[in-house]
Amino acid sequence: MSIASGLHGRHLARRLVQLYVGLTLYGASSALLVRSGLGLEPWNVLHQGLAEKTGLSIGVVSIVVGAMVLLLWLPIRQRPGLGTVSNVFVIGLAMDGTLALVPDVHGLVGQVPLLVLGIVLNGVATGLYIAARFGPGPRDGLMTGLHRLTGRSIRLVRTAIEVVVVATGFLLGGSVGVGTVLYALAIGPLAQFFLRWFALPEPDSDSAAPASETAPGLATPTPGPVSGLATPVPEPASGSAVLTPEPGSVPSSVAAGTPEGAILRP
Repeated sequence: MSIASGLHGRHLARRLVQLYVGLTLYGASSALLVRSGLGLEPWNVLHQGLAEKTGLSIGVVSIVVGAMVLLLWLPIRQRPGLGTVSNVFVIGLAMDGTLALVPDVHGLVGQVPLLVLGIVLNGVATGLYIAARFGPGPRDGLMTGLHRLTGRSIRLVRTAIEVVVVATGFLLGGSVGVGTVLYALAIGPLAQFFLRWFALPEPDSDSAAPASETAPGLATPTPGPVSGLATPVPEPASGSAVLTPEPGSVPSSVAAGTPEGAILRP
């Protein structure tokens, strides 16, 4: 998938709106999880830890890490889409913007609702940007690329990546807590629900991704990131629990071996 691929066919305007609204909401939802103080999704544990050590904002760290992960696509021969490049910048900017507007919250009476709102909003955002079909985020593309090269399952590759990410982020001072666990458990079902909700009709044949760009062996869903959606979590986004949908529950527009579809199965 090239950066320009997908920029034609029916529903283009709606897809673009879904992409950028989804990425903006993803950054905003991540900021709400930061303000809740009860634990972050895996990749933001790393981003927060690096922010603590470098003095940079967590949004800027997210952009830098996303760009570095995107460079790792070169040796594994992944090609970015518009959504991939947009993911790097929009989420980080939206995250810093939301953090500037939302103050710190103290006490469980305020923290718990903020955590729940952040997780639900993250599910909405994931459904929006994945259903737009403009390519996976940098972290999800790394997952599918390693899956293709190693032959290991999506679930195993995603889990291995995110265990390393969470452990590194925690050692650097990132926030791991009940929110991290709740996010891992909830994001898969939420993203699956909202992906069906925001799914677009079948793309025109000329806008479908070529077979050579699809990840092998991923065409048949079995009974949770996003962004990115893995256990223990995306793209996301971004960093999220592996979602294993019931047969027929994933819209056909993202189920036929695309990188986005790969996020939704082990």
